[in-house]
Amino acid sequence: MAEHDHQHNTHEHVHDEHEHTHQHDEHEHTEDEHGGHGHTHGTVNPDLYGNKAGLRAVQISTAGMLLVSIIQFVIAIVGNSAGLFADALHNTGDVLTTIALWIAFALSRRAANQRYTYGYYRAEDLAGVFIVLVIIASAVASAIESINKLTSGTPPTQLYLSMTAAVVGIVGNEVLAQYKISVGKRINSVPLIADGQHSRIDGLTSLAAFIGLIGAALGFPIADPIAGLVITVVILTVVYSTAKSVLQRLLDSVDARVVPTIIREASAVPGVEGTDEVRARWVGHTLHIAMNIEVDAELTLRKAHEIAEEVRHRLFHNLEGVSEVIIHTDPHSHDGKDPHKLTAHHMQEAQRSIAPR
Repeated sequence: MAEHDHQHNTHEHVHDEHEHTHQHDEHEHTEDEHGGHGHTHGTVNPDLYGNKAGLRAVQISTAGMLLVSIIQFVIAIVGNSAGLFADALHNTGDVLTTIALWIAFALSRRAANQRYTYGYYRAEDLAGVFIVLVIIASAVASAIESINKLTSGTPPTQLYLSMTAAVVGIVGNEVLAQYKISVGKRINSVPLIADGQHSRIDGLTSLAAFIGLIGAALGFPIADPIAGLVITVVILTVVYSTAKSVLQRLLDSVDARVVPTIIREASAVPGVEGTDEVRARWVGHTLHIAMNIEVDAELTLRKAHEIAEEVRHRLFHNLEGVSEVIIHTDPHSHDGKDPHKLTAHHMQEAQRSIAPR
């Protein structure tokens, strides 16, 4: 006996910036928001990007970083500062990454169809790849400019004006970084968190540029291009962690607590006698779950369906970001017979690995 449940369509999700509220069959449930990775508590509205927080975050970030980068580019060119120029390049890269996220969020609002049955949420993950590539490109550009200034020996001018621009970069980047990381964690967007980390690195590079300009003002003009090279190294250090997060998401990685939580929540439902083949993956910022549960073989189809629905209900309310739960119901066997014996050879031919209980 097997059932493939339709998508959850009886829950109205209402969100504001401080709480997650869930309405189901005229009963209201409120979940507190938790810190940390937050993969196992509360629920996230899959349409949050289209409605409020996601698009607002990238719109504000794009406008803010565009302003900062323009100011720094103009002053870097006038003042001939390699460090400030490298910082301006990195800030321009941040503008490009937020534009990429803007496009991705807009695409993710499109409805699923027969060709793209999971919708367009993967556009967010592709934006994460673009962010990694932009970080690498900004590191290369920064290194080239700094080496050119180092070999030419051209000292920077307009030092105090350049220092002011560097301070603008420090403050502006950190404010935007905190904002994007906060929103990204709340709506569970790896690309938005990565972009926030990118902005934080921008703030550190602005600090390095500021220190280099101080060195030049104290009579060490070589300090400016050296600061540019230091910025390059700092940029490269963020590539690994950011690329790791993005690639893990592309490979359908989930937090180590997700599957045990799914099993625990399902097993707590009366009538569930076992769980098997538990699978979960993120599609953009939405969590998709598929699993088998075992119930008494003598139950009616209606009763077995009720048990499966209760499992789905618990998962929607107790795991963050869940937008789909597909449950296959198996008869619990006391004689050791495999209910999937008929299709077992197909699984072997496909070399499909089975998730453990």
